[in-house]
Amino acid sequence: MNYSFHPLAEKELNDATAYYNECQDGLGIEFTKEVYKAIQIILQFPQAWSPLSKNTRRCITNRFPYGIIYQEKKDEIIIIAVMQLNKKPNYWHDRIK
Repeated sequence: MNYSFHPLAEKELNDATAYYNECQDGLGIEFTKEVYKAIQIILQFPQAWSPLSKNTRRCITNRFPYGIIYQEKKDEIIIIAVMQLNKKPNYWHDRIK
């Protein structure tokens, strides 16, 4: 199964990576690894998490306070948001088609 990022989700990932690198050298790389590790688990078990809305689920990263909001579409996972967990919970809804 393949995956792709919504453009705003990719921006969120890049912004968070830059933020963590500013906090501590190399921490952004650790954050990025954690996100991609979560994506690999999503690809293996796309229905493992409870639905947030129709066809939309959230996988929470282990080490950082972030969730990966995604949808399963045929043979592809679409990453809708790389969401900081203390952010407004439904801010990403307008990204869903």
